[in-house]
Amino acid sequence: MRDNRDFEHWGESIKRSIQDAVDSSDFSSLNQTIRDTIGSAFGMNSSYTDMADINLGTGASPGDRTYKRQEAGRTAYRASSGHRTASAPEPFAGSQLRYTGIGGKQALGIVLSVIGYGLGGILLLAFLIAAAAGSAVIGTELITVALGTLGGLILPCAVMAAAGTRRLGRVKRFRLYVNTIKDKEYCNVKDLAKRAMKSDKYVVKDLTWMLKNMWFLQGHLDEQNTCLMTTDDAYREYCSLMWQRQEQMKMESEKAAAASEAEQSRKRSMDPQILDIIQRGQEFIDQIRACNDAIPGEEVSSKIFRMETLTRRIFARVEEEPDTAADIRKLMDYYLPTAVKLLEAYKDLDAQPVQGENIISSKKEIEDTLDTLNGAFEVLLDDMFQDMAWDVSSDVSVLKTMLAQEGLTEKDFKTGGRQ
Repeated sequence: MRDNRDFEHWGESIKRSIQDAVDSSDFSSLNQTIRDTIGSAFGMNSSYTDMADINLGTGASPGDRTYKRQEAGRTAYRASSGHRTASAPEPFAGSQLRYTGIGGKQALGIVLSVIGYGLGGILLLAFLIAAAAGSAVIGTELITVALGTLGGLILPCAVMAAAGTRRLGRVKRFRLYVNTIKDKEYCNVKDLAKRAMKSDKYVVKDLTWMLKNMWFLQGHLDEQNTCLMTTDDAYREYCSLMWQRQEQMKMESEKAAAASEAEQSRKRSMDPQILDIIQRGQEFIDQIRACNDAIPGEEVSSKIFRMETLTRRIFARVEEEPDTAADIRKLMDYYLPTAVKLLEAYKDLDAQPVQGENIISSKKEIEDTLDTLNGAFEVLLDDMFQDMAWDVSSDVSVLKTMLAQEGLTEKDFKTGGRQ
């Protein structure tokens, strides 16, 4: 019978090998190491030269690696010569343009799952048997070593099983994504999420991992993570459009800044009294708009909007012709404050849950008053253009007199200037 220290040594060796593989994500020699250790423990012949040469780190067989080296050479040639293959890529056969081969990745997932679940199940069964046997049968020292070793090995096996299951799930979803995309150069993430029956956030995280690990050889996500592009051409076009948009936004921002600076400069040069009138007018306009937003009725809303438009034009005229400021003294001191007060009252009346006769009557009276005020505002705005009308009339009269003196009236055109 072998010494307990030998079992402890072999158990620690297996535990350390598995932990190192898990920490480094390199399982290329794990299976052989475990076989050698177990063979040494039980005097078995550890010759495994007939095992398939599978690289657990990359999931690629020797044939796969040869193909990838050849593919890398062809890719380098296309990049140096500017050549593009026009034929549609094959989704799962190691597409030359868009998608990586998934055979090796699937094999890696299977191997990890088989080793994790298989070896983990065996170790768990051995742990349960050893625990059931107890120290009375095996011995206190030996059972302690056995349980400690087996318990330490089960966790790495569980990690391997979870990693294999996760990889196989990604392979399955990758196939689903490619089948959904088909030969398109871009696809909405929402469409992929709907097909996979996952949330958009989940699919974005999934695609990000696949892009990082080069499953999509030319894949890119847009800045908002809403669209997957599967070719470099589509991504370059996207980048070009984004650049144009940024340049346009930059130009618009500079234009707005220049306009704002010009407006500020103009206001600085404006008469302080006129500037104060315009600012007070803007405050009235803001109050009128706020009342309109709070009152839902369509008919009264159109009347309020008409009042806002007329008020805005009146103060715009004052800004253009400061001499007209004297014409709006009553508007500023009485009409506009009264109009705002009436609108506030109408808003409160309209908000009442029960519309009785008195409320309905008061609202109707306010609506009629709004029509009267709008009529007065129209007359005031028309009067503010009186000087311009006189100037236009004078210019027209002078022009007609000059045309008549030169024989260029309509009558002269028809008679050739003869009586």
